[in-house]
Amino acid sequence: MADPSTPRAIVRAGLCIGCGACATPRARPMRWTKHGLREPMGALDRAPPGFDRICPFSPDARDEDAIAAERFPDAPTRDTRIGRFETAYVGHVAEGGFRAGGSSGGLVSWVATELLRRDEIDGVAHVTPTDGEDGVFFRYGISRTADQIAAGARSRYFPVDLAAVLDEIRRIPGRYAIVGVPCFIKAVNLLRAADPVIGERVTHLLGLFCGHMKSARFVDSFAWQLDVPGDAVRAVEYRRKDAGRPANWYTAQLTLADGRQASRDWWHLADGDWGAGFFQASACNWCDDVVAETADIAFGDAWVEPYSADGRGTNVAIVRSPALRDLIAAAVTDGRLALSPVDADFIAGTQAAGLRQRREGLAYRLAWRPPVGVAIRKRVAPSRTGLPWRRRLVYRTRFAIARWSHRMARMAQLTNRPGLYVRWAGAALALYQGLIYHRGRIGRWFDRLEGIKPQDG
Repeated sequence: MADPSTPRAIVRAGLCIGCGACATPRARPMRWTKHGLREPMGALDRAPPGFDRICPFSPDARDEDAIAAERFPDAPTRDTRIGRFETAYVGHVAEGGFRAGGSSGGLVSWVATELLRRDEIDGVAHVTPTDGEDGVFFRYGISRTADQIAAGARSRYFPVDLAAVLDEIRRIPGRYAIVGVPCFIKAVNLLRAADPVIGERVTHLLGLFCGHMKSARFVDSFAWQLDVPGDAVRAVEYRRKDAGRPANWYTAQLTLADGRQASRDWWHLADGDWGAGFFQASACNWCDDVVAETADIAFGDAWVEPYSADGRGTNVAIVRSPALRDLIAAAVTDGRLALSPVDADFIAGTQAAGLRQRREGLAYRLAWRPPVGVAIRKRVAPSRTGLPWRRRLVYRTRFAIARWSHRMARMAQLTNRPGLYVRWAGAALALYQGLIYHRGRIGRWFDRLEGIKPQDG
């Protein structure tokens, strides 16, 4: 068994998410992998001090339950699916242009801006767009004005890391909020305990619900299928907002160097089903946190009716810190936020597929094919018990699609044959949807094997 206290062991086991918590711009910079993901470089066998307690996927690091128990000891509600919390809501921002400018209800940008307006923070570290000239379309930056925060709104399914902004936070005194997906928020919590400067200066953590992280090859796939040159792409919109269409009707849009735009609805893309796992980072197979259980507040999309049909966008939010509980409640009373309280079951229902993948699916993957070289420790125990064969095939198919989409895209790049990837992706998607949605000839074939009659669906 490899020593889990080194970055090389974590990378080789497929557990590195590329968060950058263990990196420094000079001694251990981050780099792009051949599959369009982020990872540390340098002397990976020489771990930085405390690496095994900083890496969010290290088996020696504290888990989400332990971190949340320390951070939110008096939380009145504790739920095994969504963690500890004070209150939970569904709704949207009622004031200004926050809702129109965000991918859902505008709450993430509103909370960040409100903390800045109230002089509780000096800056917000979040993902912002770049000029795209080097093929990198987003990266973490620190915003210090409301306008800068607004420029970082919308969904960003692109690999980024925290290394540069953590370095800036160490160099420039102040109070900072960090916006991130669950594993990044966990990493910052672990780093705050190990690094006194980060512990003092990072005062707020704003979490984002997460299905999985995509690689940079996802943008290449958009370009291939929209028949535009990849090196001409300058901007990416993963979820172009349209108030006249349901919020869950995603539309991808690319902006080219000459100003032209090309777009297509996700369901017309060969790899447009999010749940199939195309270009998923390997570490996401081993994550058990969907809703950022260690963040002060966490935000997601309300993927249940009637909210998912509202193209203007609707948030769900889990408020874990008492201070943010009071801030949100006051804004609701003042009419600045249009939010209704909900319970844990409602929140879990909006994320049912993700929770199933991270709990039932994770238990199966741990029993079927755990990471090699590191004795991973998760809150979910390995188990195959009681899982129907068709459900097992769903989890195996997702695992295979996530792995092979990277390889097939790489082959398509090297041979300059994008159609190779697109045809493979279409076939893989047909298999997946036949399994999970009972669609097409493949679905009917599996139905016959399972003894399901056509009228039973």
